[in-house]
Amino acid sequence: MKHLLGISFIFLFLASCGNRSPLTKAEQRQVAAEVEQMIQRYSEDIKENGLLAEFRYLDSSADFYWIPPGYNDSIAYDSVAAILKRNAPRFRSINNVYDSLEILPISNTSAMYTATVHSTKTDTSGKTTSHMLFENAMVVKRTDGWKLLAGKTTVKK
Repeated sequence: MKHLLGISFIFLFLASCGNRSPLTKAEQRQVAAEVEQMIQRYSEDIKENGLLAEFRYLDSSADFYWIPPGYNDSIAYDSVAAILKRNAPRFRSINNVYDSLEILPISNTSAMYTATVHSTKTDTSGKTTSHMLFENAMVVKRTDGWKLLAGKTTVKK
């Protein structure tokens, strides 16, 4: 929970700073465009290749943590990896559509985003379920591209 409070605090603080960003407007647009492209590729990759495609977009450093739906506390990369590997064979298809996406560039190598995601999953028996999700996350730019570093996904009610 402390991680989520930290992310929320950082997001609110940076949002309140308004035009005092260390980035120029052009740099802010560039970072936002890169992050939006990463999120689009992430969604398309999962749709085409399933849950295991997520590994291309997760930062595997010791700083990584995530609070998945149904969890009260954050879990580390290894735990997320185990969950993905265990659940990947259960789904025939996964389609995540970002209904809303707000990106807040922090620097040339980091940004925060919030999104509402319509997630539709079809399991191997053909049963389809849909959920509205809310994500609040931090992404960082690594040598091999933008990665999800930290955040929380909840089922929107």
